[in-house]
Amino acid sequence: MGPKPTMPSSGDLYRSRLDQCHELFRLAGLIDWDRFDREFGRFYRPLGRPAKPTRLMAGLSYLQPTFNLSDEAVVQRWVENPYWQWFCGCEYFQHELPCDPSSLTRWRNRIGPEGLEKLLTATIQAGLATGAVRPTSLERISVDTTVQPKAITHPTDAKLYLKALQALVRQAKRHGLKLRQTHTRLAKRAAVQVGRYAHARQMRRMQRQLKRLKTYLGRVYRDVARKVAGDEGLSSCFASLLGLTERLLTQERTSKNKVYSLHAPEVVCIAKGKAHRPYEFGSKVAVAVTNREGFVLASKALEGNPYDGHTLNATVDQVMSMPSEFSSEVPK
Repeated sequence: MGPKPTMPSSGDLYRSRLDQCHELFRLAGLIDWDRFDREFGRFYRPLGRPAKPTRLMAGLSYLQPTFNLSDEAVVQRWVENPYWQWFCGCEYFQHELPCDPSSLTRWRNRIGPEGLEKLLTATIQAGLATGAVRPTSLERISVDTTVQPKAITHPTDAKLYLKALQALVRQAKRHGLKLRQTHTRLAKRAAVQVGRYAHARQMRRMQRQLKRLKTYLGRVYRDVARKVAGDEGLSSCFASLLGLTERLLTQERTSKNKVYSLHAPEVVCIAKGKAHRPYEFGSKVAVAVTNREGFVLASKALEGNPYDGHTLNATVDQVMSMPSEFSSEVPK
């Protein structure tokens, strides 16, 4: 169900209003929040529990990257900061969390990349309205690519094998599949031994335990694949996990398109030539900014690890697709 509309309040004697002179208060007055209700209203159903206000979710989506916070940290700090609450549409101080941190992830997935571009467009309009960016600055832009690190642990074969086995066993129990043997206890013990032998530089013993752990995963994988083969519903439920497990079992040291994380299979290993961090695990991102003020005009996540020069056209096309009210200043 769609969010409830925010009703104007006449005031309260016992509570302090938040409409004070602050940069977030001034910025909130420059953003057309009703536009988000119109743009994102199609993502809500007319029935069910009322959703969180669109301004609240959009405001949290602005605050999180601005202060470089996680989903959990941004909702915790929201309770402590009255100006953040005003920016998100609250007239009075709140003492409870605005939403569950997982709601931010679901909201971003719901609006998709197009919705996030609309949020970015609103910031460009606010920058032009306040003079933070001049219209003539849009005539020349700078495009660069960087790595957006993902919140994943350092990938090792032992960690990936153990997590894949545990994920298969959990999903099998969830759907009522009775496996011949889960190997969870033996697999966990083998993963611990791999870490101990690697620390002691006993590589032959480490490889022996790693091979045993891979064997346990292969047994569970084949057992699950046999039991879901004749059921279309179960096959669709297990297709993604079984596909990742198959890639994990077949990949070698020199393989391409390797799996580095089960919960984020899009992660790739990128070498950017940094002395303190030779390799980074994440996604490549292209960013376009104004050449004078450094104001962000476009940001695009790229699949895989393309060459930096090949990402220029896609980023420029995204800048060219900006709304007509200020796209006339963009270089043709």
